[in-house]
Amino acid sequence: MRCCFSAHLPALAALSAFPGPCEVLRSGARLAPALLRSASAAVQRARSHHPDALAAVNLELVTLTEDRAVITWYTGIPGTNDGFGHPLPAITEGEVVYGTHPTRLNRTAAEGVPTAHHQVELTDLEPGQTYYYQARSRGVAATPTPLHLVRGNAVGTSTFGFGTGGGPYSFTTPQPPPGRHLLSVALCNDLHLGETTAGLVGGLPLPRGVSQQPGRAPYPELMSRALVEEARRRGADLLLAGGDISAGGSAHDLGEARRILDGFGTHGRDYFVVRGNHDRSRNDSWGNDGCGDSAFRTAFPAGGDGPGYFARDLGGLRIIGLDTYDKPGNGADAGGLGPEQLAWFRARLREAPDQPTLVFGHHPLTVRDSVFPVTRGHCLERRQARAVVDAYASAPGVFLHHAGHTHRNKRTVLVRAPHVTQQEVAAAKEYPGGFTLLRIHSGGYALNHYKAGDAAARQWSERSRRVAAGLWPHHALGRSVTDRNSVTAHDLSGVTRLSPAACTS
Repeated sequence: MRCCFSAHLPALAALSAFPGPCEVLRSGARLAPALLRSASAAVQRARSHHPDALAAVNLELVTLTEDRAVITWYTGIPGTNDGFGHPLPAITEGEVVYGTHPTRLNRTAAEGVPTAHHQVELTDLEPGQTYYYQARSRGVAATPTPLHLVRGNAVGTSTFGFGTGGGPYSFTTPQPPPGRHLLSVALCNDLHLGETTAGLVGGLPLPRGVSQQPGRAPYPELMSRALVEEARRRGADLLLAGGDISAGGSAHDLGEARRILDGFGTHGRDYFVVRGNHDRSRNDSWGNDGCGDSAFRTAFPAGGDGPGYFARDLGGLRIIGLDTYDKPGNGADAGGLGPEQLAWFRARLREAPDQPTLVFGHHPLTVRDSVFPVTRGHCLERRQARAVVDAYASAPGVFLHHAGHTHRNKRTVLVRAPHVTQQEVAAAKEYPGGFTLLRIHSGGYALNHYKAGDAAARQWSERSRRVAAGLWPHHALGRSVTDRNSVTAHDLSGVTRLSPAACTS
């Protein structure tokens, strides 16, 4: 099956959807340094053949909250190749040494078991404090994914340590959101149940896709189950799945997705789902007449608002789910809201403009700062996106718009409605593989991205980072820590703690 991010290019048929020469050149200029860095690293690995040599690579500061940090890296055998230009795994111990001064790394956090896919969590941090750290395996310091070469930073909130070949690197913890904690919501999207190859571009022979290793569980199922488990472990009270639940809208794949998500709780009470462009079945009609898409509606009935959109009040928090491909089409062009849905959406916001409101739908309203060329198929149709933002401008209670589709972590403040953050969340099915946890406090909220912690999920996440010829991390992880971890002040005092009876339509 084709990757959602790239499947907006329908077999070269719609040439107007392709980016212009300037966009291609701009993207090439951003990626060229990373390509040179990767080529240099490959040459250095090839020169090392000592049996005890170790490569500790792909260091990433994934999660950063006011009191903890999650750091990941990979250890491989230099000079080896798994067929994708990636070293074979070297199973060994891992630890992170850290402290509040770069020359005094006097604290240590270690893993419980040896692995090649390292994930260490620092849990005793203080808000507003700068820390310095170094990740090590068998005494070898881990080196970062070179995202800082394309205007980003994989390892910290400052450039401290760049060019040192292993750090120490630096980050500063944020202050917690103001007020008392009320509830937590897991935001996820792009599960793609039924997909067998990640990273295929529709109609093009290149780049090469990445498949699961023989004998292992299908990666969409593996990653979805790991997501549910991790979301519960991280304290999520609710889960919102923002579309492309399946790879092609088949009843079998949507039914399997329902079984997996039911592991989190009850649909319509504990978790909510909207459909994406991949969730349209080839055998169903698609439009705003309430017909078609029967497989999706059978698996995830939306309720009485419309065929694929709804509003729910959860203890004072209003959740609005949008169907952003409520239109005829083949799924490859821009997202769209039917006229009935758009009118319904505007009316819901006018009814209670000050109520704390979270909106989620598959297509983003805008796509900015992508390292890959952006086509019209990557977001909602322009005039409709403008209408949605205009509605937000008159509804001060709206604070967050959660979107998927682009398979990346990206935080964007909407200029014409600056009280609203658009948070694009990376795909659950592939690298980095996980979800974003929204922690709602009475005076604000935090957004923190977590990779799925299951060992098999970590293995697939590392394997699938080679999507797009190995350039996928430059797009998907988030080019800065704040693209995947942020804190925003907003009056959310009208939200209360959830109870089983708090969900009303």
